[in-house]
Amino acid sequence: MRFQDDILPRLGPWIRPFLKRYWLVSRGMTLGVRGAVFDGDGRVFLIRHTYVPGWHLPGGGVDLGETVRQALDKELREEGNIRLLGEPQLFAVYHNVRIYRRDHVVLFVARQWEQPEAPVPNAEIAEHGWFQLDALPAETSPATRRRLDEIAGDQPPAAVW
Repeated sequence: MRFQDDILPRLGPWIRPFLKRYWLVSRGMTLGVRGAVFDGDGRVFLIRHTYVPGWHLPGGGVDLGETVRQALDKELREEGNIRLLGEPQLFAVYHNVRIYRRDHVVLFVARQWEQPEAPVPNAEIAEHGWFQLDALPAETSPATRRRLDEIAGDQPPAAVW
C-alpha cells in the first residue's frame, strides 16, 4: 500500500481542518491561484480531486517566496501537465471566505498552452477533462460555475469566491 495513492486520499478530509488551523496561526493571509485554461474549441480544463467533491479549475496555494505566476505554472503542470506558452490574463482576485477569512484567490485565464500528454490520475487528482461551457459535468462546483459564467461575460466578476 502506497501512502500517496492509497492512504492520503482517505486522510484528506481529516487533515484539512488541522491545516486550516495551522495556516491561521502561521500566516497572516493565505493566497491561492486558479487557472481557467481554454482550448481552441472553447472547452475548459477541469479536474476532480480525490479529497473534495466536484469538478474544479486547477490551482492551489502560493508558497512562501513564490509569485502567483510561478504558483500558476506549478499547479497547471502538476494537475494537468499543462505548460503555458503565452502570458495568461489576470481575470480577478477574490476573497475566499468559505475556506478562511483571510484567504484570497487569484484567477487567470489561459489560452496559449501545450499539454504534451494527458495527465495520469494520482493521489490528488482523480480525473480530468475538457468541457464545453454549456456541457459541464453535473458535479461541477458552484464556485467553478460562477467563475466560468463571469469569464463568459454572463455575470460581472464577484468580490467573493
